[in-house]
Amino acid sequence: MCKYYIYILLIICMLEGCTPSPKDVGGVETLPNIYPDYIGVTVPENIAPLNFLLRDSCEALYVTVSSGDLEIKSHRKGNEAVFNLKDWKKLMEKVSGKDVKVTVTALQDGKWIKYRPFDITVSPDKIDSYLTYRLIEPDYEVFSRLQIMERNVEDFSERVLCDYNNVGNRCMNCHTHAPGGRDLSFLYVRGDGGGMVVNEGGKLRKLDAKTPDMVSGPVYAQFDPTGRYIVFSTNAIIPSFHSRPDKRLEVFDTKSDVYVYDLKRGEVVRTPLLADSARLETFPTFSADGKSIYYCVAEGPARPSGLDSLFYSLCCIDFDPEKGMFGTVTDTIISGRWGSSVSHPRVSPDGKRLLYTVSDFGTFPIWHREADLRMMDLRSGEIDSLEIVNSPMSDTYHTWSSTGRWFVFASKRDDGLYGKPYFVHVAEDGSVSKPFVLPQEYPSFYDNNLKSYNVPDLGTVPVSFLPSDIASTLNP
Repeated sequence: MCKYYIYILLIICMLEGCTPSPKDVGGVETLPNIYPDYIGVTVPENIAPLNFLLRDSCEALYVTVSSGDLEIKSHRKGNEAVFNLKDWKKLMEKVSGKDVKVTVTALQDGKWIKYRPFDITVSPDKIDSYLTYRLIEPDYEVFSRLQIMERNVEDFSERVLCDYNNVGNRCMNCHTHAPGGRDLSFLYVRGDGGGMVVNEGGKLRKLDAKTPDMVSGPVYAQFDPTGRYIVFSTNAIIPSFHSRPDKRLEVFDTKSDVYVYDLKRGEVVRTPLLADSARLETFPTFSADGKSIYYCVAEGPARPSGLDSLFYSLCCIDFDPEKGMFGTVTDTIISGRWGSSVSHPRVSPDGKRLLYTVSDFGTFPIWHREADLRMMDLRSGEIDSLEIVNSPMSDTYHTWSSTGRWFVFASKRDDGLYGKPYFVHVAEDGSVSKPFVLPQEYPSFYDNNLKSYNVPDLGTVPVSFLPSDIASTLNP
């Protein structure tokens, strides 16, 4: 066994020895054309190495990440920069709260060229360690081979939470964590024999949340801050195909209502104000203190011929967590209007800010290239258009970290087709940073990946159930 490891070390040394080192280096004033784009981003100190590749053709790449006397490097043949995990973590701990300088030197046509260095800010605000998401083909005819995954953002470890094999290849809604750093979460499996599966410390149970008068089982759902209540919408969802070449699909609700499920009492809480057959209520979420529910609503019914005039408003209703009762009055926070339909409201854990999506019309922004994020200051009512965050492609499906210092969202900015998880730092004063994509061990990963990351969700602790537990819960 010792000889085996010696041989491996010798091979590594030989390979490194064959990699040419920089000499007679010439400089250029342009920034390197790297992917993913990590130039000028702010990252948490506990993030995995920001491995990247140089889009320009080169024979070898020499990259340093430094701050003062501290430095780590990647020295490899080809166009990839890959950093040692242990070296990266040590550096991040020591430079927390500071900037690091990244210098890229490439061997191109037999000559070494040094690009203009760029900075990365290392924030002491740590991000939640675990990210869950649904991997799905970005198509619209059928769904197949869905997986719900959990990734440790501090390294590159990833595991399956629920596999299509465990649920009979049925459609699964995405996994959602409860606030408060608990191993409390849920996911929903659609179709016969499916239902909402709640995880409480690794113990799973299927909730019978659907009543005969509901149009469907839970579709969009969120926990309250205590973990006692789940607010959810029921939606009759219809796909509609466009004849325009620049658009492919529109998805809309013909019916939708909002309810609350009381996990303690095992019963559904309802109000006619959020189950009006003449209106389309959807995308509910609790406020940070659990005493209000934000949701989106449009005048129904929706018809394919009139979808471009279907606008959702952002509304709010009181909720009494002690009595488990809705309030009697609804308030409109943002009125839906031409060119601005609101979806997916999410309140920061400190209750200061509300993040939401706007699109030209409708209720399914993932198919809208113009879909952008907005952030409202709930104290002043001011709205930040988040210009540094948004792109010309769809930006939506956002979730806050447990501290409210970060949020993650799904963006199709790279190619307009595949959604990827991007992270944004939010400072105490509400200012935001340039987004950066979830780092991968292999820099060319996203070029070869054929699945979209759907509805990314952050958690502070790893989920403790196994894929087989889902199957046994659905089929006892």
